[in-house]
Amino acid sequence: MANVASEGAAVRRTGAGRAEHVLATLMAAPPSADRLRRVLEQALVLAGASFAAVYAPGDDPAVLCLAESVGLPGSLYGLRDGYPADGGAPVAEAHRTGRPRWLGPSEVADRAEGRRTPEPGFSLAALPLAGPGGGSLLAVAERPEGFDAGERAALELIARAVAVPEPGPADAHEPAPDAFSLAMDTGRVEVGDEILRLFGIGRDDFDGKVETLLGLTVPEDLPALMSVVEPDHMSLDERELEFRVRQPSGALRWLRLRGRLVPGGEGRPAQLVGTVADATKLRSDVTDVARVQRLAADLATAGTVKDVGHAVVDALRKPLRADRIALAELENDRLVVTVLDPPEPEAWPELWRAEWRGEWPDAPVRAMPALAAALRDGRAHIWPAGSALEPGLAGVGPGGLAVLPLPAGGRMAGACLIGWDRPHEFAPDERALLTACAALAGQALRRAHAFDAEHELVGMLQRALLPHRLPRLPGAEAVARYLPATEGLEVGGDWYDVIPLADNHVAFVIGDVQGHNAGAATLMGQMRTALRAYAAEGHPPDVVVAHANRLLLDMESDLFATCVYVDIDMEQGTALCARAGHPQPVLRHPDGSTETVRAEGGPPLGVLTRAEYPMTPLKLKPGTVLALTTDGLVESSGTDLDTGMDRLARDLAAADPAHLGQTADALLAGAHRGDDVALLLVRYDGMAVRPRRESWSVWRVPEAVRHARRFVRRTLRAWELPRDTADTALLVVSELVTNALVHTEGQVRLDLSLVGHRLRIAVTDSSPRGPLKPTNVGWEATGGRGILLVEAVSHAWGTVPVSGGKQVWAELVTDEA
Repeated sequence: MANVASEGAAVRRTGAGRAEHVLATLMAAPPSADRLRRVLEQALVLAGASFAAVYAPGDDPAVLCLAESVGLPGSLYGLRDGYPADGGAPVAEAHRTGRPRWLGPSEVADRAEGRRTPEPGFSLAALPLAGPGGGSLLAVAERPEGFDAGERAALELIARAVAVPEPGPADAHEPAPDAFSLAMDTGRVEVGDEILRLFGIGRDDFDGKVETLLGLTVPEDLPALMSVVEPDHMSLDERELEFRVRQPSGALRWLRLRGRLVPGGEGRPAQLVGTVADATKLRSDVTDVARVQRLAADLATAGTVKDVGHAVVDALRKPLRADRIALAELENDRLVVTVLDPPEPEAWPELWRAEWRGEWPDAPVRAMPALAAALRDGRAHIWPAGSALEPGLAGVGPGGLAVLPLPAGGRMAGACLIGWDRPHEFAPDERALLTACAALAGQALRRAHAFDAEHELVGMLQRALLPHRLPRLPGAEAVARYLPATEGLEVGGDWYDVIPLADNHVAFVIGDVQGHNAGAATLMGQMRTALRAYAAEGHPPDVVVAHANRLLLDMESDLFATCVYVDIDMEQGTALCARAGHPQPVLRHPDGSTETVRAEGGPPLGVLTRAEYPMTPLKLKPGTVLALTTDGLVESSGTDLDTGMDRLARDLAAADPAHLGQTADALLAGAHRGDDVALLLVRYDGMAVRPRRESWSVWRVPEAVRHARRFVRRTLRAWELPRDTADTALLVVSELVTNALVHTEGQVRLDLSLVGHRLRIAVTDSSPRGPLKPTNVGWEATGGRGILLVEAVSHAWGTVPVSGGKQVWAELVTDEA
């Protein structure tokens, strides 16, 4: 990077003239397969970029695909291999508008790229390409100030010079001596003569199959090599690794492979192209700067404390030939071990085994004063074999021990212990490697600790705000699944809920708050609580969703939310659906056919003040499955919403509705995991025993209570209820109807329902004020005894809000047996 920085400074001194000269020279050369890459590399030199890439329309013009990249891996900056052309990514905006986008660290942090990066302290530039197919040039600078005027001019020249080549047939030219080209669909490979010489194979003896070359690889190195050549593990970033092959003489030879994936097109397979060189002489010992660079790259993508620990172990144990490594965080005056290698307790001293708590022990600092002294000193301490150390440290490295304090931001983030069983001589280059790794690991450990803390906080919010379990439902079964994203904080604003309502109605809700952070999770909890409260008031679905929209607008949040709300009448098998900018529900009918419900909908919540959310009626037969999901399951950078919904419908049709849990797991098996996913499945079975219901409108006339009692007496006689139950019911009706007529105004309604052996009496009025149960009733009191009487004779009683009024209810058990 120092060379890149110095050359970038030279450009600033000489202006854009050098850029024009270099690019003119490249474009004047005969066309070659690597011209695009060579032109793109000038962004690293002329503009001081750490990463540069070209995105262009592929076979599907609706998606901008990564055609070529240079510099550090794009994954370090949260970049993807493809973006929707009509999306909000910088490359898509530059492609559509024809204008460049220059984004600083604060603007990057608010976008998806920043959310997928632990510390988004970089600047980003996206410039439109001048070719007929369009596309964009993307460049990243690891400087808060971004690209200056001279560097921007250089990038604009590069964008005008870039031409995305149309790959020719695989056999259009003979490969260079050290080059290869592997067809990913057939496994046929073309290799240069130098590669065959390195493998020890003659040209006439080579059959053109990649398996022949892999068969000469040392078995221990084969998994790493397969991670490069297997399509499922490939990305468009350049990959590099070293591996060993066995020569015909039996000797081993180290080879270094550099390769990248060239996407296929119409009639062309994807290809892995690159070079293979002899690395036997190039392989260096532990002083090789490449090891430190590789560790830095690994730590840059390490999101958690354990990821940091594993990266340090991978970087140090093999080159140092160490027997054990421990990495621990410093919390106050206590070391908390996060990674042990090897992980078995038997491999560690007895003092460590005595401190084992769960997965790892707490490092017993109080029993190891030499460790405490090293932490206070703040520099690496090395003890050779035979040093006088306390048992807890001597047992870690009887043949030699290194303790690396891990500094970060003026304090100690933790410590790394490295031990050898056999006597180990510490060379100066090893000390330099340990010191360099300690500084890198300390910064990464502090960053990962903050990331873990925020992740745990948001995860705790997510667990607390989602339902712990779904309720048992009359005539239906429901299951739900939630999968966090595997990028960023791994939590977001997806939610679901199942809300039992009066009269055997059940509301099913699923929604998604924009964003993946603590704010999204908090707002999700608020929206879920609000919808549940509005539903409990007895409002229809359109009113519930409209109230939630107004609430979100009143909260003045920068976020918006989408949702689907479905109210199912379990007795009748009918439903009403209201939708706010959310993916449509999917129905699986009893005959196995599926349909995507074309439910009318309104805008997302929190967008428009006067939004309307029309209701769509649904008819459910016993055996029908209703599927509600968030867009994380049906939409991604490479899949549009319609395609994803069609796939969900096909997968639901192929599933067994008798096992909803297995069906949910099967539907989630192909989830992209770039976004949160929530899934709610409901199988409507129909109620085996339907309630018997009767209603009576109570008129405000002098004989109103007597008319209500007569209605109840006739109804209960028709239902053949016992005489004592009917007498108790008449007493309860008299008290509830009298209270409603005396203390409220407007219409009063009396409802009776019988489910099994439970008789429910409900009186609804227009006053929101509930009845108060007196704490003490004296002989001189003129009222207050009615509610006490209802409580005394009823099995249960209560009050619920209903559309601006209330409903007072009481339940009687007709048969205790």
